[in-house]
Amino acid sequence: MDDRDDDRPLTIGAFAARARLSAKALRLYDRMGLLVPDHVDEVTGYRYYRTGQIERARLVALLRQLDMPLARVADVVRADGPGGAELLDAYWSEVEARVAGQRTLADYLRGRLSGRGSAMSRKFVVETVDVPGQVVISETRHTLADELPAWIGASLGRLEEAARECGGVTGAPFVVYHSEVSTESDGPAESCVPVADEAAARAWCEERGRAWQTRVRVEPARRLAYTRITKAQVAHPQILAAFEAVEEWIAARGLTVAGPCREVYFADWEASGPGDPVCDVAFPLG
Repeated sequence: MDDRDDDRPLTIGAFAARARLSAKALRLYDRMGLLVPDHVDEVTGYRYYRTGQIERARLVALLRQLDMPLARVADVVRADGPGGAELLDAYWSEVEARVAGQRTLADYLRGRLSGRGSAMSRKFVVETVDVPGQVVISETRHTLADELPAWIGASLGRLEEAARECGGVTGAPFVVYHSEVSTESDGPAESCVPVADEAAARAWCEERGRAWQTRVRVEPARRLAYTRITKAQVAHPQILAAFEAVEEWIAARGLTVAGPCREVYFADWEASGPGDPVCDVAFPLG
């Protein structure tokens, strides 16, 4: 019988069976306002549903099979048909992006566990470079790995704009990792832009830099061991292989690391393609 032709009241058990949901799920959806019973007996507290609600119940069940959070399920089922489809598209794009990142991470970990990780790291060319001391204007933040790319772009943009009022940018911007940044550890990380005029930079920070915890410091002269990577390789976790390659190179030569690791961004990010070199992954040497 077509559900739409039979609108008789159903107990929660009967409705659950026809909607392919559990009574426990129906009670949860009731509390959230996702699927409210047509009638609740004031004396017994029994819930009764209409057969006309079955279509919505099945939609909720199908959306949950996509691991969609209940709050977003509510948004989809409450929207009009095309609007709900757009919300579903947005959610599924996020899922695919997350799965793609997890697939890359799984490949990276598979390489480490199988011993192929060391072979991969040997494909990176590691060199050294002497960097003179420089005055930098910087911004520090505790951030997790998934928030890091957006924060790096935004913070370096803010600092480069500030640098134009401080004598101009005098070197490649870089990001220093004072502690691990991962999906579970939040650093902190420090975005840095070298500037020409230290006094002007300090004045700018005093006047306008407090909102972003901007400061000025002198970065000492350093020798860096580094490897150059492409825009595609900057993504996590691909970049981890580059860091490991530099660490292995340093250890193999009996050298010591004398400070936190960093990423030096020397190219125009927006104008660069996936295969273009954009960044040096580096460690200061003792």
